[in-house]
Amino acid sequence: MSTTVTPHRLILGSTSRYRRELLERLRLPFEVDAPCVDETPHPGETPAALAERLALAKARDVAARHADAVVIGSDQVADLDGAPIGKPGNHERAVEQLRTMSGRRVVFHTALAVVRSASGFERVLRVPVTVRFRTLQESEIETYLRAEQPYDCAGSAKSEGLGIALLDAIESDDPTALVGLPLIATARLLREAGIDALRSRE
Repeated sequence: MSTTVTPHRLILGSTSRYRRELLERLRLPFEVDAPCVDETPHPGETPAALAERLALAKARDVAARHADAVVIGSDQVADLDGAPIGKPGNHERAVEQLRTMSGRRVVFHTALAVVRSASGFERVLRVPVTVRFRTLQESEIETYLRAEQPYDCAGSAKSEGLGIALLDAIESDDPTALVGLPLIATARLLREAGIDALRSRE
């Protein structure tokens, strides 16, 4: 039976089940630790800058408790004409978000940070995904929200589920970025940190 050996502990600094499921695709052993970070935007902060700051803050927070581990932090902020759109939290806000995004282009900024405190390793990058929403009917919004209840998804857009039917197009260099963790970028930063998903397999 094959096993994967990594030179460092790997920790996902996130409570998101979506990110956990995505990271499992790399078949690397990892732990999960929830970061404690205030996600309130700073005055005048752009959605892109907010996503990067929060991703790094999450990774740093968890790395402070696990200095020898390689820690992944990530955050996603939807951007509609420069205004940030976060997780709706409830049905009413989700309806409002989808009404606002109907027929428009929205950029989902997914930021990724990898930190290892012991060695001073720290990298952060952002993968934008441009999404074009269809012009949505009220009945379509309600059908989607009742089926998926995507209240923990930025912009209420659960593209890996029924949310794909809300869209006309997705433009991205990394297809997993919209779900919450850009795996192409994650694999690259992990290699830089000393963890290679395609090596050390016996």
